[in-house]
Amino acid sequence: MVPASPRSQAGSPASGTAFAALLIAVGLTAAIHLVPEPWGSRVGWPLLLLSTYAHEMCHGLAALAVGGQFSRFVMFADASGMATTATRGPVAGALVCAGGLVGPALFAGLLFALGRWPRASRPALAGLGALLLLSDALVVRNPFGLAYVGAVGTLLLVLARALPRPAAQGALVFLAVQLSLAVFSRADYLFTRVAHTGAGEVPSDVEVIARNLFPPYWLWGLACGAFSVAVLALGLWLMLRDRAAR
Repeated sequence: MVPASPRSQAGSPASGTAFAALLIAVGLTAAIHLVPEPWGSRVGWPLLLLSTYAHEMCHGLAALAVGGQFSRFVMFADASGMATTATRGPVAGALVCAGGLVGPALFAGLLFALGRWPRASRPALAGLGALLLLSDALVVRNPFGLAYVGAVGTLLLVLARALPRPAAQGALVFLAVQLSLAVFSRADYLFTRVAHTGAGEVPSDVEVIARNLFPPYWLWGLACGAFSVAVLALGLWLMLRDRAAR
């Protein structure tokens, strides 16, 4: 008898726990959206804020990637936010704006890919929690943002330590699903010239890109939206590629 390979003994991660985690995450998300108002929006509110965090953090990380500065960001209870960055040149400024627009999709795609492996889920939750706490200490600069980012970062570290691997995998995929939904629920922001924030009205990211490069602003919205969908598709494929290959 030929001994089974370690892969066949362990089973395909995508055809087992990863796919199950995705189904559970989608089911829980659907249940949240079925909660009647006004409780439904209250239950989903902390998850919506997570997409704001991803958006603003990716503005800042993009600024650092192009050699600029990321000095601060603020978050507000209406799920708006604003990152303060400094860069040189129109291309760098446009890349910083685009980074925030595709930020939730990038975070979601990464979490989907990591959610393929149960043993990677707890370190991934811990790493995400550490990122939130580090950003809370370095760049978050308003009371609401400090409280929210600090609370979520601490919760993720606790979950990373307390949850068994399958539950941690489910939590990671659940977060990925929430960020994925934000790509579509906030898609209207890709096609507006003005952003309404807790600090007042400012030019939208796509409007700033158009001013730095060339108009129309909605063309950049289409480009960022298409890129976000592609990133989500790639993340899901990386998580479920064994099943997709059948």
